[in-house]
Amino acid sequence: MRVLPYGDRAVLVDLADPEEGDPTRAAERVVAWVDAAAVAWPDVPVELVPAATTVLVALLPGAPQDVGWLATAVAGVRPGQPARGQEAPRTVEVPVTYDGADLAAVAGRTGLDEAGVVAAHTGTPWRVAFGGFAPGFAYLVGGDPRLAVVPRRTEPRTRVPAGSVALAGGFSGVYPRASPGGWQLLGRTDLAMWDLDRDPPALLAAGTTVRFVDAGGRP
Repeated sequence: MRVLPYGDRAVLVDLADPEEGDPTRAAERVVAWVDAAAVAWPDVPVELVPAATTVLVALLPGAPQDVGWLATAVAGVRPGQPARGQEAPRTVEVPVTYDGADLAAVAGRTGLDEAGVVAAHTGTPWRVAFGGFAPGFAYLVGGDPRLAVVPRRTEPRTRVPAGSVALAGGFSGVYPRASPGGWQLLGRTDLAMWDLDRDPPALLAAGTTVRFVDAGGRP
């Protein structure tokens, strides 16, 4: 872990391992580090902004602490310690019709049949590691390890429909709007990932637990 200066009210925690080939491992460390920081500083007014391999830790306006305190406190965060008193992560269930264009290809890649892919995708909870790519898109980690072997498509699609449920490289996610995309499509959901009339607009915030649910409706 490296702690880098980031202005006079924040630091950047870098959890990347340059020799590591699996991008989801760093994302899982980000999730664990954010969980531990929330336990370590229950009453400190800070904002935690996770990304693929980093966490920005910023003191909110009016915080009595300074950046020197923050750098020392960040270095003392120890993921994996007992989280006494920590609230359970919020859980969102996402109903999915598993009729995606790549479901058969994913089955072939994993050695499972299509029903086995669905069971693997729904059988293990996921966590939102960070957001990006498009408003409302959440990168999910922690699913069934048998799905981690599924790569991105060699040729991205020019248009993926909104609500498409997909996975690639150990991550899973839901496309919040129609856009280009290179992930393997498993199915679709009617849940809106991004809605400006909702507070907050993003359905899946960092740290949220996601459970995919088989909604049936396959041919």
